[in-house]
Amino acid sequence: MSGPIQGKLAIITGASRGLGAALAQHLAAKGAHVVINYASDDSTDAAKAVASEIEAKHNVRAVLAQCDITTQEGPQKLIEIAKSHFTSNGQFQIAILINNAGVVNPAPMGSVTFDEFDKTFALNARAPLFVTQAAIPYLPKDRSGRIVNVSSITTSMGFWWQSCYAGTKGALEAMTRVWARELAEHATVNSINPGAMLTGMYSGLPQEMLEKVWSLNYMAPLARTREGIDKPEIIDAAKGLGGRPAYLEEVAGIVGLLCAPEAGWITGQVIGANGGGVMTKG
Repeated sequence: MSGPIQGKLAIITGASRGLGAALAQHLAAKGAHVVINYASDDSTDAAKAVASEIEAKHNVRAVLAQCDITTQEGPQKLIEIAKSHFTSNGQFQIAILINNAGVVNPAPMGSVTFDEFDKTFALNARAPLFVTQAAIPYLPKDRSGRIVNVSSITTSMGFWWQSCYAGTKGALEAMTRVWARELAEHATVNSINPGAMLTGMYSGLPQEMLEKVWSLNYMAPLARTREGIDKPEIIDAAKGLGGRPAYLEEVAGIVGLLCAPEAGWITGQVIGANGGGVMTKG
């Protein structure tokens, strides 16, 4: 399928499952070749399935890049894997970089551990910095590149138990503005701030925390369920959450808009991707 990013290369971190996989599918549908990054052996089968489906449906290349981007050598390894597959006539260029990989690690104040914060910061903030830095030599020189950082609604709402997650995603939003200035001749740099998404992300969270989610979801105008449109299981799940989570393709679509050529006049912004759960003035 042809599209505005036909034939360009997109690198997506944390792309074997959930939003990352949806992002890979969405960009591939627009014609981009994709590099699917993931870290653990447990994710290999899922990553292979995503890649196979993409290549079968969209007639683009989907390459797997297993490497831990929280390590010192991981970011450079990711770029080198991409380079080894997508260099043509001595030329290699990264048109799109999506810093999507992240971890939550919820814990109330008084029980946050040093190791929990360290691990959260390593993936949510430090890894995007060094992945982006490793990509700089291969970004376009005409401002046509696109970098999108996946942040979170929690940075704006003071969400319970989220010192690690909101704190590190807030750091990512701050760096987004820095990179928008420093990389302006290469790429636009923006963030999105999703809220609840249909990924099973709430399945392992404490009941006390789930109960607090209700009032926040209830305030998101687009989280109201729609009889005859939303799936019955979504409508049922929404009753306990105050509203439905976002479908992954809804959030992926917002990223797709930011990656389009028409988005060349927006940079350094945090774009709402949460159904109106947080409304910000840019």
